[in-house]
Amino acid sequence: MTYPDTLPMPIWRDELEHEYAELTARLKDQVPCLEWSWHLPWIDAINRLKIQRGAVIMAHSYQSPEIFHGVADITGDSLALAQEAANCDADLIVMCGVHFMAESAKILAPGKTVLIPDLDAGCSLASSITAADVIALRARHPGVPVVSYVNTSAEVKAESDACCTSANAVEVVEAMGTEQVIFLPDRYLGSYVASKTTVELLLWHGRCEVHEKFTAQQARHARERFDAKLVAHPECPPEVWAEADFVGSTSAMTRWLAKENPPRVALITECSMADNLRSQFPHIEFIKPCNLCPHMQQITLQNIYACLRDMRHQVHVPASVAMRARAALNRMLMIGRREVV
Repeated sequence: MTYPDTLPMPIWRDELEHEYAELTARLKDQVPCLEWSWHLPWIDAINRLKIQRGAVIMAHSYQSPEIFHGVADITGDSLALAQEAANCDADLIVMCGVHFMAESAKILAPGKTVLIPDLDAGCSLASSITAADVIALRARHPGVPVVSYVNTSAEVKAESDACCTSANAVEVVEAMGTEQVIFLPDRYLGSYVASKTTVELLLWHGRCEVHEKFTAQQARHARERFDAKLVAHPECPPEVWAEADFVGSTSAMTRWLAKENPPRVALITECSMADNLRSQFPHIEFIKPCNLCPHMQQITLQNIYACLRDMRHQVHVPASVAMRARAALNRMLMIGRREVV
């Protein structure tokens, strides 16, 4: 952790129980009551400080409930956060997510100050490939466009023709208008996209350290023991998708739950997502398996408060890199707009 034990604990006020009664009720099944009395003064201190700073706090769906529900103004998957970074009115953004998300916010909103609570909140996918790797792939496959998952560094995005998320990867790949596309870095997501399109994908060997751990046996166990529907992220191994009732992105999972309304479901993805969805779908019983992302868990209420207090951990992207990475991100966003229209 970047900050820690030296931060003074915010002062408890008896009024907090009344002021945050609705939030307390909403999270009673997600956050143990013994923890909540410790979280609440931090939540209140952050909410007061962000008003003073004129800040907007963004949180990815894999953030813990006390952050996702307690202090975030904008929540969602990578695509939603990227869009909101470009469109929100605030000049100060605190990104409660991992480093590539904060970079994307800075790239799309270059005039804004972007903070990340912990600089070490990284991503196994982003670290699995470098800009030099992309340049080498282009040399090996001249004329073949490169589509990079947003879980990549700014330098990798800058060497790409377009970015994508798991929600729009098929649409972005097909929008390249070519018979072949270099798709990176997630091999499993790339295999899933390949199964949904006639475009031939040339894949990198990256894998998400959270999703690659799931097994078909775990999925079958959840179905057989709990009679649960299985909903898997496409970053999981193919044998896991084969067991699933639905495979899709973070946002697509949420839409599927709203439509199908199953009594029990196993979300085969990061644990915090199920925690955050419980308040939206209180009638659904969420069954494990799930795995925690160690990088997402590095963001805490304490280091959110510290980065806002001290304006620490500003994210910077060199202008030459940002300009080319912005073009790749904007191409993704334009494809998404065409789809909406």
